[in-house]
Amino acid sequence: MKKIKILFVVVLLALLVVGSGCIYTVTMDEYAVVKQFGKIVAIEDSAGLKFKVPFVQDVTYVPKNIQLYDISPSDVITMDKKSMIADDYVMWRVVEPRKFVQTLNGSIAGAQDRVSVATYNATKNIISSMAQDGIIEARGEKMTALITEEANSDIGNYGIKIDKAVIKVLDLPDDNKNAVYERMISERQNIAAAYKAEGDANAQKIKNETDKEVAIKKAEANAEAEKIKAEGEAAYMQTLQEAYNTPEKAEFYNFTRSLDALKTSLEKGDKTIILDKESPLVQVLYGQGLR
Repeated sequence: MKKIKILFVVVLLALLVVGSGCIYTVTMDEYAVVKQFGKIVAIEDSAGLKFKVPFVQDVTYVPKNIQLYDISPSDVITMDKKSMIADDYVMWRVVEPRKFVQTLNGSIAGAQDRVSVATYNATKNIISSMAQDGIIEARGEKMTALITEEANSDIGNYGIKIDKAVIKVLDLPDDNKNAVYERMISERQNIAAAYKAEGDANAQKIKNETDKEVAIKKAEANAEAEKIKAEGEAAYMQTLQEAYNTPEKAEFYNFTRSLDALKTSLEKGDKTIILDKESPLVQVLYGQGLR
């Protein structure tokens, strides 16, 4: 009876060992690569409980989620032979687990090495094709897109993909940083001065054209005013001529004008008037003339 119990325990343990060797689990954020005698026979990418042949098949797990890798800063040379320091980080992931296991044996460290080299080469090539000023102005999404595209062309054979290769810091060496900044400031000041000079020239041109238009309008207005004035004086003289076209009317007109002149003289405060005795006014004052 005792031997039977021992045998039962041994069989149970054997079943547990065999059963545990038949079952494995896959989570949401990983692939399971099943190998048989070193050859890949299955790729599981859905989460859940899976089965395999015990003692014959083994499972390698590969991450499915995005991996973040920070690359060490490195020196790069621009097209105009200026030295800069690029500090990148990379977001990458496994897209072909079979190829990833076959080429890199599923090694994350090996993948990071390939990603680092590809990103550095892409950064170096992109920056070497641009002048320093252009690189500084192009920092951002444009530079990220260029580096990401070129870096991916070097790692497609490893079953991995770079989602984004970003230059988080693009700096100048300390020995020429101030000189570059001063040159850029000077260039921007020159551009600003050119814009200001162009604006001043346009403003002066507009002012000259406006002054010319005003002068023309003023001259036309003065000419029109003189014309109207001349026409008015002509009409006035015509009216006078028609009103005093007889000797009697002319004499009366001259008399009223003389009275107006006398009145004006008296209004100035000097009450003494010296007249010729033959003057029509003297004759009127003495009760003579204009009968």
